[in-house]
Amino acid sequence: MIVVMNSNCTDKEVEGVLERLRELNFRSHLSRGTERTVIGVLGEVYPELQDELEVLSGVAEVVRVSKPYKLVGREFKKEDTLVRVGGLPIGGGQTMVMAGPCSVESEEQIMSTAFAVKGGGATVLRGGAFKPRTSPHAFRGLGIDGLKMLDQAKAATGLPVITEIMDVRDLDIVAQYADILQVGARNMQNFSLLDEVGKPGKPVLLKRGMSNTIQEWLLAAEYILAQGNNQVILCERGVRTFEPATRFTFDVNAIPLVKRLSHLPVVGDPSHGTGKWYLVEPVALASVAAGADGLLIEVHPSPDHALSDGAQSLTFENFNKLMGRLSLIAEAVGRPLLTADNQRSPVGA
Repeated sequence: MIVVMNSNCTDKEVEGVLERLRELNFRSHLSRGTERTVIGVLGEVYPELQDELEVLSGVAEVVRVSKPYKLVGREFKKEDTLVRVGGLPIGGGQTMVMAGPCSVESEEQIMSTAFAVKGGGATVLRGGAFKPRTSPHAFRGLGIDGLKMLDQAKAATGLPVITEIMDVRDLDIVAQYADILQVGARNMQNFSLLDEVGKPGKPVLLKRGMSNTIQEWLLAAEYILAQGNNQVILCERGVRTFEPATRFTFDVNAIPLVKRLSHLPVVGDPSHGTGKWYLVEPVALASVAAGADGLLIEVHPSPDHALSDGAQSLTFENFNKLMGRLSLIAEAVGRPLLTADNQRSPVGA
């Protein structure tokens, strides 16, 4: 259920509605848009509640939300949410790129990659310090040492950092170094983790689970927003199907569909979605043409020697080629490429 306030409502009237909801033991979420102020009512509502709220001062209407997710849906917030990472806007009609290695392997590797992806036009450095692996015997990251190396690369290049959080127990240390907290596909429905990553107030990138529906993905995002954090980026990274020719089946049509259903920005991960470096570029271009707000690309100085996901990683040369072509597609669809040198906020944001 959402409460839509009159366009000329006062702060006192808004607070009156919030106070009434507290008295009724409901949680609420306030959203002030350019056109309207909306209050989301969280909890098991009853039919008479609509009548009780409609008579409150400043209320224009009370609407029952038809979908199970409330805060992430367009019914609650019509305007696109703009996620900010420092001075960097994600969403708002521009295209941005997060790039770097699957795993941080050494100081030399992450530093060289950071400078390479910044030179190519990336605006965020990605790199895994804690890695979920199918086999317990595979390389699982450098942990805290990896976080410190990411921090050194950030200091040297000025690029904000995105890295994965796998365990609630690591949240404080990861949040200390990361500018964006990444929740991976395997943790999309780790509800305890989702609750906790919403609390620090930092941007969160939520990947779609490999076997999850779009509704389940959006409900996972709802957990984060319910903690008061609307700085959430959704990431399509492919789903598991019967097709063995690619690592996963990248769901391009999920991008425009989710942007229709939700106000949150959506990015694509063609590296994990395909598992093959030569498929990354065409799927990346398709993602942007479909309306993606950005991309997550794996880049490595020597993919053949990578400790994880080398087969899907681009060399520095191939990353530069991709960025050149990506710029053309982004301009053609009216979503210009945002680089480290041309960061600007969208008009009216």
